[in-house]
Amino acid sequence: MADQVADYVLRRLRDWGVKHVFGYPGDGINGLIAAFGRAGNEPAFIQARHEEMAAFQAVGYAKFSGEVGVCTATSGPGAIHLLNGLYDAKLDHVPVVAIVGQTARSAMGGSYQQEVDLQSLFKDVASDYLVEVNVPDQLPNALDRAFRIAAARRAPTALIIPSDLQEERYQPPEHAFRQIPSSPPAALRATVTADRAGIERAAEIIDAGSRVAILIGQGARDAADQVMELAEITGAGVAKALLGKDVLSDELPYVTGSIGLLGTRPSYELMRDCDTLLIIGSNFPYSQFLPEFGQARAVQIDIDGAMIGMRYPTEVNLVGDAKSTLAELLPLLRRKTDRSWRETIESNVTRWWETLERQSMLDAKPVNPMRVVWELSRRIPEDAIVTADSGSSTNWYARCLRFRGRMRGSLSGTLATMGPGVPYAIGAKFAHPDRPVVALVGDGAMQMNGAGELLTIRRYRERWRDQRLVVCVFHNNDLNQVTWELRSMGGAPKFEESQSLPEVSYAELARTYGLGAIAVDDPDDLAAAWEAALSAERPTVLDVRCDPEVPPIPPHATWEQMKSTAEAVLRGDPDAWHLVAQGAKTKIQEFVPGRRG
Repeated sequence: MADQVADYVLRRLRDWGVKHVFGYPGDGINGLIAAFGRAGNEPAFIQARHEEMAAFQAVGYAKFSGEVGVCTATSGPGAIHLLNGLYDAKLDHVPVVAIVGQTARSAMGGSYQQEVDLQSLFKDVASDYLVEVNVPDQLPNALDRAFRIAAARRAPTALIIPSDLQEERYQPPEHAFRQIPSSPPAALRATVTADRAGIERAAEIIDAGSRVAILIGQGARDAADQVMELAEITGAGVAKALLGKDVLSDELPYVTGSIGLLGTRPSYELMRDCDTLLIIGSNFPYSQFLPEFGQARAVQIDIDGAMIGMRYPTEVNLVGDAKSTLAELLPLLRRKTDRSWRETIESNVTRWWETLERQSMLDAKPVNPMRVVWELSRRIPEDAIVTADSGSSTNWYARCLRFRGRMRGSLSGTLATMGPGVPYAIGAKFAHPDRPVVALVGDGAMQMNGAGELLTIRRYRERWRDQRLVVCVFHNNDLNQVTWELRSMGGAPKFEESQSLPEVSYAELARTYGLGAIAVDDPDDLAAAWEAALSAERPTVLDVRCDPEVPPIPPHATWEQMKSTAEAVLRGDPDAWHLVAQGAKTKIQEFVPGRRG
């Protein structure tokens, strides 16, 4: 029997090296699903519990594999469900291709079941490339362009294929008028170096500075060695945007950690006091955490000229990939002999880690959430992959987790959506089935959609050579990040009706699903719990009952600001005095004298 369009789609996916397609079935893609069966499930169809989770799994796979992620969904509601995950890809610049079904062409325009205007629906999220395929010979060009553009522009693209077309006989385009052929799939990686004159001007600015600060994002990942050499030559400190948290090891004494509201005190001090700023591969949006305008001379390096010069008044903008551009820049720089700035940075970093340890070890009711991540940092394998969700637990990922070795980590950096922690971890396991993965997830995100994906983990665990996948749930029965935002930004006490979560045992849920489970409500049990989870021979849920009143204090918070928050909560917060006391003893750790050696 001649190939159908759906058969050709799968064959072309194999040509592109696609090994997994994350999705959920429906009659809008019945032709495609049948083709998976005829193809012996190559590439493998990975069934999520929800289309949004399928999109997140594709994003996680793309982030940790460096390849294009692929997801699929039926017409109408299935397509709609993909949107949040695809927006996550768009805002974090991740290559994902979505293949979406549509109502049969003969029914379009007739208010038919599940008929949605998908071109309008996807025109923003897939603005780099969106096409509806209406005749067989539009393929392979449409599919190939979706892949090429996703990879080249690091963006989501979408291919809409009506249900009846999927079952038509495939015919390739001819060498004829109004026919568009396509060349075979091929790697799309290219090296782009910024112009020489700009690089020379950047060297002059950096050499003229005496207090250099470097901010790196995910765009610096392939240039880690060059960034370390740059920091050594200039005596700079290096702060990391959240998406660049895994670029450099936190064991380097000049790495100040995360920056911003979820950042560290040394990163805040680095930006506050520098006179020169070099931004590499980052689009960190919060300019209030960068130097005061006019304080520092600034240079930016980014592969995307559209994203450059947006956050700080930079003098030189170098459009090129970080690795090749830095390779040209480094020989032009003079090593700074005065290392007093570097010594100050390293002293601040040392003091910060001491402060963080004291804060993490403070008593709480029952477990201090900071200690959950602090104890993980002491034990996590150096090849582990860590995913984080959005919520108060993100603070502890950002501040307390020390990256080292080959560790990788990511989260929904720009969209900051709830829900990707567990599906990211699933995508990571398919990208690296031989590496341990840890997901740090709040109980709000777990109830929203993470719990369902435990079934996906159980279903596919046997495909992973290393079955260690630990889902750590910060169990505090509170939508905690919003609760703190209400207190600190809105001056309002916690509103129980919107903020409190129903009680459930995530450990019992995991056992019901056939996964490993460990429940912790005593901080002294945390170390053993992490050791057990990280050495388990199957995926495990670590259910830790945490104190919701441990404050995620930003690095720039003053006593006056804390006083305002305290006054707000004392006007009606259900556990006000405990909250105020916990906040005060956490903040005071910043003023305890450091160790002397």
